[in-house]
Amino acid sequence: MRENYDCVVVGGGPGGCSAAILLAKSGLSVLLVEREAVPRFHVGESLMPETYWVFERLGLLEKMRSSDFIKKESVQFVSSRGRESAPFFFKEHDPRECSQTWQVERDKFDEMLFLHAQEKGADCYDQTRVQEVYFDEKEDSKEVVKGVLVKQKGKDPRRITTKVVVDATGQSAFLANRFKLKVDNPELRNGAIWSYFRGAVRDEGANGGATIILHTTDKDSWFWFIPLSDDITSIGVVGEIDYLTKREGSPEEVFYEELEKCSNLKERLTNTEVVDRFRLTKEFSYTTTKHAGDGWVLVGDAFGFLDPVYSSGVYFALKMGEMAADAIIEGFEKNDLSGMQLGRWVDEFKGGMHWTKKLVDVFYNTDFSFGKFMKEHSEHRSNLTDLLIGRAFHNRAGAIFTDLDKWLVEQKCQKQSMDT
Repeated sequence: MRENYDCVVVGGGPGGCSAAILLAKSGLSVLLVEREAVPRFHVGESLMPETYWVFERLGLLEKMRSSDFIKKESVQFVSSRGRESAPFFFKEHDPRECSQTWQVERDKFDEMLFLHAQEKGADCYDQTRVQEVYFDEKEDSKEVVKGVLVKQKGKDPRRITTKVVVDATGQSAFLANRFKLKVDNPELRNGAIWSYFRGAVRDEGANGGATIILHTTDKDSWFWFIPLSDDITSIGVVGEIDYLTKREGSPEEVFYEELEKCSNLKERLTNTEVVDRFRLTKEFSYTTTKHAGDGWVLVGDAFGFLDPVYSSGVYFALKMGEMAADAIIEGFEKNDLSGMQLGRWVDEFKGGMHWTKKLVDVFYNTDFSFGKFMKEHSEHRSNLTDLLIGRAFHNRAGAIFTDLDKWLVEQKCQKQSMDT
């Protein structure tokens, strides 16, 4: 490990690795550190098709093509009544190769990214923590990054000088917590209970690798169904955190209580074997009030976390890493590493994230049904598929909501009329 780097990237997940890869490819000196041993366990296995374009820039497409990750060509939704929507096949929307993506085991996937960053010239260290970020205070009272304190396992802390710190520390949000920037979304305070099953029933053909989202009968929770390699399927239940935790029973018992209210999924699990323990995590959605400063920038879950229903997390992290790296590279070329320069991509990114967030809110609206809305407004199928694949960064991305917002109001009025 050197004493000085142009950039220090903290966190070896998708956001940190994508930033480190592009920064190193540009010729900047890069230190990438990850506090855990690589490979590391992480949930969040389903990718959006739009990751294709980031993989292309990172030089990862061939590695993804030759991997044993399950190909994902569609998504499907199952209503609270057990009715299956028609699968959303991405190639019907766009016949190019970019419409097929993958279901990934995150330990293997994140390790691939970490080693790829090393291949591209970044100095990569796992089991290494950044304990402190140092700032110089200038005459105008602005704090500018000047270095970090790094602690490798089994070694004494070292002070490293740098001009830019990329905070990709995930939900621990190192700098966001230091500066008190995190703001929770009170409407999306969910939790998840999940495990891994062998032998779950999958559809035949192109829909066999689909992510399936299944509502329970009372719509108090929903399940994900994500096929992985070796006949393993990631299955989890998501619901309001108090609903999942403030009752008697272990996480496993709560999982099976909710499964009783999801007959479609129960049938798929008839002859399965649980191959891992049941895990419980809080999935609170949040954002940050400031995303970049002089010499620092936030990416991935350190920037913000959105509910996992549409599997946007990994794609958004990769995209943020890419956009932040471009701003940093340009900043070095212009000799401008101000917060305004390092965060110049934020408004564009938040614009695309806004439409995905709106679709998340619609999913949790009890008056909404994908099947029913598509039956009445089939002209929006293309726009909806755009959002489901992550194609949200264009000026027509939110066109569906002109009719969808009105439709939801009509559904609510009809429901109230029937109740009275």
